[in-house]
Amino acid sequence: MSTIVDFEVPFDGKLLKADHYVGRDSNRILYLHGAGASTRRGHHLLRGALQQRGLGSVCFDAVGHGETGGALADSSVASRTRQAQAVLAARSMPEPLVVFGSSMGAYNAIRLTEQHRVDALVLIVPGVYTPSAYEVPFGPEFSAVIRRERSWADSDAWDILSRFEGCLLVIHAEHDAVIPLEISERLVAAATRAQSRQLHVVRGAEHNRLWSLLEETPADFDAALEMVVATIDGGRQ
Repeated sequence: MSTIVDFEVPFDGKLLKADHYVGRDSNRILYLHGAGASTRRGHHLLRGALQQRGLGSVCFDAVGHGETGGALADSSVASRTRQAQAVLAARSMPEPLVVFGSSMGAYNAIRLTEQHRVDALVLIVPGVYTPSAYEVPFGPEFSAVIRRERSWADSDAWDILSRFEGCLLVIHAEHDAVIPLEISERLVAAATRAQSRQLHVVRGAEHNRLWSLLEETPADFDAALEMVVATIDGGRQ
């Protein structure tokens, strides 16, 4: 029987709602969801499949999302990184970590490698951001910054990943109307010191429909899952 433990983490006067999919192994996986209407519940498909393999993971609803709630204006991309660090500390998650990041969460995952030992990164439909947007509260001002043409091109993500020495897997949706393929390609290209690096493009997938699409073809889902598991296993020191 699968065990899911709900818990809360105090952060800046709020309570981050979170859960731990308990596994026999690798309970060092932190999973970060994306922006918009994204919540931790939307990532059950992959996390559940990993749990069936014995791989546990922790995920939380960022401020302004899901059960945590609150106003998005009380958060920022930088705040989301700090929220992730609060969860890591509260759960005493062992390093080296495995960090998953979906969409906006991918950038938070990359930023975590600067301050924590991370030996495996799985970036799914990854978004990256210009440093000038990092501390700007979510709202009109943030939107104005990131909606500038190719605002992501001067992201510090490339430089940060150039120092990453673990295993990297980037999963891109073929028909992603939000994230250009160039971003995923540049992330992989930047990781020149990585132990391993791989880009997997899911044919027919969209930004918000990737794992659910793969689920319709079990062989494709299993193949993608194997890549994820290999990245986790390869990242063990």
